[in-house]
Amino acid sequence: MARMTWNFSPERVDTPDAAALRRDYYDDVASRYWKRPATAEEIDQGLTNDGVELLTPPTGQFLVARYEGKAAGCGGVLLLDGERAELTRVFLRHAFRGLGGAGALLDELEDAARGLGARRMVLNTRLDLVEARALYTRHGYVDIPAYCSGPYMDVWYGKEL
Repeated sequence: MARMTWNFSPERVDTPDAAALRRDYYDDVASRYWKRPATAEEIDQGLTNDGVELLTPPTGQFLVARYEGKAAGCGGVLLLDGERAELTRVFLRHAFRGLGGAGALLDELEDAARGLGARRMVLNTRLDLVEARALYTRHGYVDIPAYCSGPYMDVWYGKEL
């Protein structure tokens, strides 16, 4: 699909579209992890104090992806230090997958990280998120040593920007 049907823009995480996308993201990854639908209460709990307020300049950036004007996905970058940014909360709603938006969103997020001064992007993900892992490796991300730890981290990737 033509990239022109996609639009990517920085957005506050508390706008209606951004908030709904964050909920859908958490619902998707939590439900897959638990192998059952996440409850509204679990989603609320997961979004509470999740550090998303740092995804605004100068510490980060949050982007909303729109396909033909409809909120379709999101992603963020968070500066970890003077050289590295972390890719986080990359998500496309299922109805918009396969339309070329994921790769275009990655490009936009990498540009945002460069704009914040980062020269390297890192990320962590889970083994069960096979689509995400395939996306990252297809776009030049390679396995790196763990740079952080946590209960939902199985694989770490990096890429020079």
